[in-house]
Amino acid sequence: MQLKKLAIMAISAFVAVSCASEYEKVMRSQDVDLKYKAAHNYFNQGKYKKAADIFDNLNLLVQGLPQEDTVSFYHGLCNYKFGDLETAEAAFAKFIEVYPRSVFTTEAKYLRIKCLFDETLRYELDQTPTRKAMAVISEFMYENPESEYYPVCKNMLDELMERLERKSFESAKLYYTMEDYLAARHSLKNVLKENADNRYREDVLYYTAMASYKYAFNSVASKQKERFLDFIDDYFNFISEYPESKYRKEVDGLYAKVEHYADKEIVKQEEQ
Repeated sequence: MQLKKLAIMAISAFVAVSCASEYEKVMRSQDVDLKYKAAHNYFNQGKYKKAADIFDNLNLLVQGLPQEDTVSFYHGLCNYKFGDLETAEAAFAKFIEVYPRSVFTTEAKYLRIKCLFDETLRYELDQTPTRKAMAVISEFMYENPESEYYPVCKNMLDELMERLERKSFESAKLYYTMEDYLAARHSLKNVLKENADNRYREDVLYYTAMASYKYAFNSVASKQKERFLDFIDDYFNFISEYPESKYRKEVDGLYAKVEHYADKEIVKQEEQ
């Protein structure tokens, strides 16, 4: 039994060495056809890292030859399938620039988008990669409205936009959580100034009204009337847009507490 295990290990080691030797032989060779076939063989076997290394090694050797754009494209594709998105994205970007009319160009553009999309971060983190991906996706959709990739790109763009909108809302709401209600109100209003169609608009308007109320409630008595009027303004902005909101009962209750301030303001205006 022990001898059988040793024999299996020896065979495995021999095969590994043979494979390694074959790969190293290909890497050292200057034979374009040999390297080209070997790279595709490794690719078809799912050995993407080895295939990527050989295609990369081939790039200089095939300049001016018919295989030039194929080698460049597959270098990016192998890295993409291997999971090295940063290298793949750079390879596809270069490919698109150098071979704008290649049969692989449209697919290279889409795969570059996939790399950029997959490298984006959740909304709590830096959204610079998100903005870069959105710019590239938007350009692709504008230039390729009939592409088979258009619907997928549209979904990716929508997902990334949702991420930015949530980032904007949550960043402004953070002031509310920290009980800095004046800063919260200003920040929340700015969210809708920057993007009136923010999909978190209902929540933004709700927290704006809540921030106004709590800022007024915590103010000194001499300032409360004026500040409760800001809440009343925010309250009506909210219920006019979302009369059936899940927050309606809560904000109605707060409005009822401060409604007399509005009445006093009306009397004051009539006297003037």
